[in-house]
Amino acid sequence: MLLVVDIGNTLTKVGIYDNDLRLASAAFATDKTADAARFGSSVSSAVGSDFTTSIVSSVVPELNSAVIEALADIGGTEPLVVTNDLDFGFTIEYCPLEDAGSDRLINTFSAVERYGVPIIVCSFGTAMTLDHVDAGRVLTGGLIAPGMNTLAAALKLTTSRLPEVSIELPATRLQNTTVGSLRSGIVYGYFGLVEGLLAGVKHELGFDGKVIATGGFAPLIAENTSQIDIVDQDLMLDGLKALYDRNFAARQAPDKQPIGS
Repeated sequence: MLLVVDIGNTLTKVGIYDNDLRLASAAFATDKTADAARFGSSVSSAVGSDFTTSIVSSVVPELNSAVIEALADIGGTEPLVVTNDLDFGFTIEYCPLEDAGSDRLINTFSAVERYGVPIIVCSFGTAMTLDHVDAGRVLTGGLIAPGMNTLAAALKLTTSRLPEVSIELPATRLQNTTVGSLRSGIVYGYFGLVEGLLAGVKHELGFDGKVIATGGFAPLIAENTSQIDIVDQDLMLDGLKALYDRNFAARQAPDKQPIGS
């Protein structure tokens, strides 16, 4: 049994796979101060402890040592950690390579495997990321912008009187309260941001492929813009499983005994 772990800035997502079947998945808030015992307890509470190997993607380096210790204690073997020099099935034109977020590479890998190329892959969470893979299977570049919750938090931090608001879709753009006005500006403004960025990228590329979106805000954004073709919330976990199969499965398999031994 394989445990896959995606440690993001806001959420940690976990899944258990038996061969190609996902038996369980869950998410919990990322605690950047967690020690091995606390992280292990979070995983066990979320999906159980019935796994023998694990693979981890993390964009929170301060958690990595605790995660490795926790999963080694539970699963009996040290987890495999995604690095940017793995075989993703495409050439990565990112400088320097180690600065490319592993979460971006996994989402892009997963989307390429499912939907082919050329492709644009967008993730909408703490940040918005966008990556493009061309018809020759080259990741040519991408962009990063703040996520909607990040924008809301920034307004609270950088002003004296504006409150931080939850992300909800107002019925109309014009609002007569401060909270409503903030929500409208952030949410409808974000739709315009996504619409404009994707339209501009497509124009620059002469793009004729699919745009795939994932992440917590992907359904809301896709429903209110015209540039996204498919929302796929399984990219990360299924991508980690596929990346494990591509890079590690053979070396993790036990040696076969000769017939008659």
